[in-house]
Amino acid sequence: MCRYTSLPSSHDDSRATTRRSVGVEAKARDRNGSRYKVRVVDLSRTGFKAECVHTLRAGTMIWLSLPGLQSLEAEVAWQRGEFIGAAFHQPLHQAVFDHVTRMLAA
Repeated sequence: MCRYTSLPSSHDDSRATTRRSVGVEAKARDRNGSRYKVRVVDLSRTGFKAECVHTLRAGTMIWLSLPGLQSLEAEVAWQRGEFIGAAFHQPLHQAVFDHVTRMLAA
C-alpha cells in the first residue's frame, strides 16, 4: 500500500522526453508474481516515477497496469525512499502517451 504525498515537479530536468504529472493509482507486479499498489506521479514516453512503500531494487523487471492500458513492461532504475523510477521496455507511442496523459492528468 502506498502513502500519497505531493512533490513539486523538478525544473532542472535534462530528460530527452517530456514528463507529465498524472497522480494515478496503478498496480505493478514482478516476475515472481508479487503485486504492488503504486501511485504513478509522473509519466513520460520512456518511463515513470511512482510512489510505493515496498522495496523494489534497481534492475527489477515489473509490469505496470495503468487504467485503460495493457500492462507495460519496465525496469526499475532507482528507489529513493518511497519513490521509484522505472524505464519502459518499449517507449509509448506519442499518440498513446498524449491520450493517456490527457485521461490521467492530475
